[in-house]
Amino acid sequence: MQYAKIAGATDAAIDVTDEKLELAAELGADLVIDARKHDPGEVLQRYGGAHAAIALAVDEAAFSAAYAGLRRGGKLVMVALPAHGTIQVPIFDTVLNGTSVIGSIVGTRQDLAEVFQLHAAGRTRVIYEARPLASVNESIDDVLRGAIRARIVFDMAAGR
Repeated sequence: MQYAKIAGATDAAIDVTDEKLELAAELGADLVIDARKHDPGEVLQRYGGAHAAIALAVDEAAFSAAYAGLRRGGKLVMVALPAHGTIQVPIFDTVLNGTSVIGSIVGTRQDLAEVFQLHAAGRTRVIYEARPLASVNESIDDVLRGAIRARIVFDMAAGR
């Protein structure tokens, strides 16, 4: 989301947890959609539809909702890897609306170099929680339950 803002985009954040919705608002999301209460595709369409939707949730329903929010000529970029690994793409809507569905392995070395430059210039924030290495099993459980705010960094010296 931070990179979309740097590029001048209007962005929307969609989630099903209060903490992540609050984080999106804190980071400056133009639109925050609680998918427990509202249909994300319908909300995005009310705002004209998304030029691009980046699917980061490991839930196939989230991919469908992101697709439903695309405007004519929009692109669904699939990044996350849902367990079953399939989505249904409506052929009629895809052809008539000229939408695209593409995959992304996240980034290249050049992309990473640019990310580091933006961060070094103070244009982005890394949201993380530091934990001792001894908490690795509990931390993995927290990630699987979606109970972390953003990222976990293990402190190798903590707890010695």
